[in-house]
Amino acid sequence: MTLELIIFISSILLGAVIFWRESQGNKVYRFFNKLMNSKELQMAETDTKGFVYQQSFLLRLVFITAFFLIGILVTRFLIPIDLATISLFASMIFGTLIGTYVAGFVFKSSEVIEEQSESLEDKFQDVIEKGKDFIEDLQTKDAKEIEEVKVEKEAPKENQKSARERLKDKGFLK
Repeated sequence: MTLELIIFISSILLGAVIFWRESQGNKVYRFFNKLMNSKELQMAETDTKGFVYQQSFLLRLVFITAFFLIGILVTRFLIPIDLATISLFASMIFGTLIGTYVAGFVFKSSEVIEEQSESLEDKFQDVIEKGKDFIEDLQTKDAKEIEEVKVEKEAPKENQKSARERLKDKGFLK
């Protein structure tokens, strides 16, 4: 179980590296495209599609599975020990797929953040200014309320009779 977990995590990292490498340049994909397609069917020079970069899920799965099948065949001939079990093979494929999608999410989010960085900075400054205004309003409201409470407390004391005098007026005390 530990070996599977280590291979799964390393395959996630491998998937991210593969995705990043293909986003920088797709020379290997272009080579195979020129090798297998005629001039009319070859991809354009501006096309950035690769084996996993800008591919659908099914084609990513096919290319990653083929990559690991070739890798397992090479290791079986070089190392006669049976390391390539079905569960390790599945962990490698699934981890690499997850890694490619995680890398795609990170790249897309970094692009969005770069595009919105100026507007985010302006929005952040607006929020800070609104917060300062709100705190100032709270402080002035508190001071006004305290003054109003003091005035209310002082005014009734001067105009009202004491409790003893009110009871005498009503006839309860002599």
